[in-house]
Amino acid sequence: MSKVDLFAAIRRDSHAGLSVRAMAGKYKVSRRTVRAALQSAWPQPRKPMPPRASKLDEFKQIIDEILRADLDAPRKQRHTVTRIYDRLIAEHGMRGVSYSVVRRYVADRKPKIRVEAGRGPVNVFFPQTHRPGEEAEVDFGEVTINLRGEPVTCMLFALRLSFSGKAVHRIFASGGSEAFLEGHVHAFTTLGGVPAGKIRYDNLRAAVAQVLGFSRQRVETARWTAFRSHFAIDPFYCQPGLQGAHEKGGVEGQIGWFRRNHLVPVPEVDSFEQLNTWVDVWDTADNDRRIGSRAHTVGEMFAIEQPRLSALPDELFETGTWLGPRVDRYSQVTVRMNRYSVPVRLVGRQVRVHLSASELVVYDGRAEVARHERLMARNSSRLDLDHYLEALLRKPGALPGSTVLEQARAAGKFTPVHDAWWEAVRKAHGDSAGTRALIEVLLLHRHMPHEHVVAGLAAALRAGALTADAVALQARKFAENDDHSQLVDRPRRPASNVVSLTERRLAQLPADTRPLPSVTAYDQLLRLPPRTAERNRS
Repeated sequence: MSKVDLFAAIRRDSHAGLSVRAMAGKYKVSRRTVRAALQSAWPQPRKPMPPRASKLDEFKQIIDEILRADLDAPRKQRHTVTRIYDRLIAEHGMRGVSYSVVRRYVADRKPKIRVEAGRGPVNVFFPQTHRPGEEAEVDFGEVTINLRGEPVTCMLFALRLSFSGKAVHRIFASGGSEAFLEGHVHAFTTLGGVPAGKIRYDNLRAAVAQVLGFSRQRVETARWTAFRSHFAIDPFYCQPGLQGAHEKGGVEGQIGWFRRNHLVPVPEVDSFEQLNTWVDVWDTADNDRRIGSRAHTVGEMFAIEQPRLSALPDELFETGTWLGPRVDRYSQVTVRMNRYSVPVRLVGRQVRVHLSASELVVYDGRAEVARHERLMARNSSRLDLDHYLEALLRKPGALPGSTVLEQARAAGKFTPVHDAWWEAVRKAHGDSAGTRALIEVLLLHRHMPHEHVVAGLAAALRAGALTADAVALQARKFAENDDHSQLVDRPRRPASNVVSLTERRLAQLPADTRPLPSVTAYDQLLRLPPRTAERNRS
C-alpha cells in the first residue's frame, strides 16, 4: 500500500484501541513511523539529498563573473562555451572537468544571470479576449502535395478570425504578392466581409518592403498599400523572427492543425484548381468542430461574428500583375526567371502578360494567344507543342529530340499512338515527309478533341492509312459517334476502312427549308412605256 494508505490504516487502528507497539508489529514499521501517522494524516515529504559535489564547484564563481562581464561586451566579442573552457584550463588550472559539464552549467546560468541583472525579464503570456468581427490573423505555411505524380512544395494561405476561429485557406504554387492578394480576396469573399479592426501579419515581402528598426513602423510595398486601402484593412505587423510568432499564435496553430488533419496522407491531385475545390469543402466541414474547451462550434461562433464584419467594396481589385516582355527567337517570353512559349508568329514582338498566383496568360493586343500553368521552380520552361507547329512545317528535322516534344510526351499530349503512327509514316514516306504529315495531324488538335484525334490515329494505323486526311476522316467518324448525330438516309454501301469525305460532308448538311426562287419581281422590266417602244422601233 502507499504511504498515505498506511497512515490511514494506522490512524484507524489507533481509534480501535491498538497500541503503538501493536501497530508497529502489525504493519512492520518503526514506532517513529506510527507516531508520525498519528500526528498527521499526510506523510512528511522526503528530505532532499544534499547536492553532489562536483569538480566544477570551485570554478562556478569564475564562470558567473565571465557571464556578467559579457553583458556589457560587444555582441560579437562575447565568450563562447569553448572560450570559457579554454580560459579555465589556461588561466585557472582546471583539470579533470569535461567540456560537456561546463556547457551544461553555462546553458543553465546564462539566462538566470541576465534576469538577475535586469537585462532579460521572464516571458509572461496573457490570455486575450477578442471582440467579434474586429480581429484576424494571416500567414503562409509550406505544404507538400503530389501534383500529377510528382511531389511539389507549395504554399498554404490562411486567414483566421480571432473571435470565432473561422479560417479560410487557399493553396498556391508560390507565396508571392499575387498569391498573397488572391488569398485575401478569396477569404473576404468567402467570409462575406472584412474584419473591422486589425489584421495581424508577419513581415512578408509581399507586404513589407523594409522593417524600420525595432519599432512597429514598416515601409510597405505599393501594391499592398493600394490593396489595403481598397479593402480598408488596418494591418498590425508582428515583431521580426521567433519573438513575434506568439503575437499571431492562432493562425500559426491553425496552419499546423489543417496540415495534419486534411493533408495527411499527402493528397494526389491533377491541378491546383482541383485541390482548392477540396480545400473549400474542408473549410465548410470545419464549421462543425470545437476549438479546445469552447462551448460552441466554429460555425455557431461565426454566425455571431459575420454580421459585424465590414461590407465588401463594390469595385473589384486586380490582384494579378501585368508585364510587357518581348518574345525571343525561341518563341518564348521570360517571366520571373522562367520561360513560357507563345505562337511562333509573335517572335520579336512585345506582348502583354497577366501573371496570377497559379497561371500566366499572354495577350497580343486584346486577343489571348497562350495560357500556361505557372512554374514553381526558377530557370524552368513550359512549352506548348501547338505553338511551334507552323515553324516545324518549315523545319521538320527540328522536331525529333526537341524540348517541346519531350514536355508534350511527359504531359500526355503526345501519346505512344502518335509515336507509332509517326514511325510508320516515316518508314513509308521518309523522315521529312513523314514528320510533316505528323505535324498536319497535330494541327487537328486545334479544332478537335484530343481523344478523337488519338482514336483516329489508332484506326488509321490499323488500316495502314498513312496520310493526315485519313486520320482526319477517322477522327471525325469518332466525333460523330460521340455526338450521336443523325445521318440522312442514303444507299447502303459495303463497309470500308476509307470513308468518302464528300459523302460525309453532304450527309451532314441540314435540310434546305427555303422556298424556291421566283422571277416575278423581274417581269416589270418587260412592260415598257409606249414612248419607249416607238423610239425603239424608229
